[in-house]
Amino acid sequence: MRHEFKGRSLSVINDLSIAERRYLFAKTRELKEAIAGRDEKKLAEFRIDDPDFGIYEVFLEDSTRTRESFKNAAKFHRVKLSSLSTDSSSFNKGESYADTFNTLAGYDNSIFIIRSKLEGVCRWLEEAAAGYAQRNGLPGRPSFINAGDGKHEHPTQELLDEFTFLEDNDWSSDHLHIALAGDLFHGRTVHSKAHGLTVFDSVKVDLIAPPELAMPTYYTEIMKGHGFEVREFSSIEEYLAQDAIADKWYFTRPQLERMGDRILQRQEELRESITFAQRFLPLIPEHTRFYHPLPRHKGHPVIPTFLDTTSLNGWERQSSNGMLVRIVLLGLFSGRIGEDYIIPEVQEERGEKEDFIERVPSSSSGQERHYSEGVHPISDGIVIDHIGKGDTTGEIRNHMATITRVLGLHGKGGDWVSTSNKDPDTFKGIIFRPDMKEFDRTSLKRLAAIAPGSTLNIIAHGQVLEKYRLHLPPKIYNFTDLSCKNPNCISNPIHHEQVPAFFWKTPSGAFVCEYCGKDHTFKEIWN
Repeated sequence: MRHEFKGRSLSVINDLSIAERRYLFAKTRELKEAIAGRDEKKLAEFRIDDPDFGIYEVFLEDSTRTRESFKNAAKFHRVKLSSLSTDSSSFNKGESYADTFNTLAGYDNSIFIIRSKLEGVCRWLEEAAAGYAQRNGLPGRPSFINAGDGKHEHPTQELLDEFTFLEDNDWSSDHLHIALAGDLFHGRTVHSKAHGLTVFDSVKVDLIAPPELAMPTYYTEIMKGHGFEVREFSSIEEYLAQDAIADKWYFTRPQLERMGDRILQRQEELRESITFAQRFLPLIPEHTRFYHPLPRHKGHPVIPTFLDTTSLNGWERQSSNGMLVRIVLLGLFSGRIGEDYIIPEVQEERGEKEDFIERVPSSSSGQERHYSEGVHPISDGIVIDHIGKGDTTGEIRNHMATITRVLGLHGKGGDWVSTSNKDPDTFKGIIFRPDMKEFDRTSLKRLAAIAPGSTLNIIAHGQVLEKYRLHLPPKIYNFTDLSCKNPNCISNPIHHEQVPAFFWKTPSGAFVCEYCGKDHTFKEIWN
């Protein structure tokens, strides 16, 4: 019988569907009640209880709370728990991530918990280790759990946050009104909420941060795409000046040290805008709860310690919920629990299916053909038209040079920047190559990725035999000349991890890296 969770990985929060997360939260609630009631029989149902089952913690970035939370979760399960010493590890000797973790997987370790400064590590290892397990006859593929990667995501923090919100919502997932305050630019815990809060049916998000610390547009667009109502405020004071105040507030620590001297010169002003002050207390609605991923900055806490003894304190219970959620997550990925999960009839799918290569009728011999200024008809070959339409002439010339290099279109022919007959104020690029008769499906896909909006004409004996109008593909991969431009991404060539670039198209027409989540324009992804 297939187990829906065994051997799964959690690199980003979307790796678990809404239905799967709700199931995880229901199990966590059961566990919490069993612990409170000291129900040992019930607790035994959650435990892996196998001294040979290997769980490995690899923290390549410091984090006491997350590491100890996972360590205690693993101890609950009574399993073999190991830790990798990064100070003397093979990473410092130039060994790749894939080689290191494949070796550890071969030592009968089934779950790896990884925290790193490099983004997308778990996604890559999930792919690499699956191939290793198959090649070497391992009983199952290992699971990888992202315990925080750079400023990308922190999905297990998101899980414990969602569980706590549900707990304080009387277990209702109908609606959520939450204010996110603090460093929304660097905070990976709030970035995970762009997708994570979809566990609630109706979501209203208030973003509180000065422009220098504002949520990246990429994440606000994701929220709006999910149907969230999103509002933005530059400070807590501005937020409290209006009436629609959230009953749940989520604070993050400002990481001003990442932003240079110019920001540091204004740090007091920026901190004040996102720090709760005692004078704000009368303006806070009854039953409001504050949350924080912890730790607070001891010198500049955005939630001051005078609030610890008030009813606003939801962060302490939030923190303790972390171990419970992680106990359940480890139980699911080990296969110990989850057999009673009912798969929804309608499954959520990532990405989209679409025909991005559109074949259109070509002109017949009886029709008069029109040519752009400076372009003369060719009797045989290809013509790529409408390149970079609407761009400046310089941008179009640079773009055509990239197309020529990527597609290997060197040889006879020419490149032109022209205006169309319909709009003389709009420029476009044209590439023509006489005597080039072959243009295979792979090249057509590549052209769609690098020159969406263009038209390819295949000409023989003076007639257009085939004509294609090209659109952005839903994903781009398997091209050696692609790369993510995020220097902190595991797939960036500077890290020499040999990770092939992979991009998904977003609803706004950008391309987002499969590993780190950074968005690019279609022009930026090519080397």
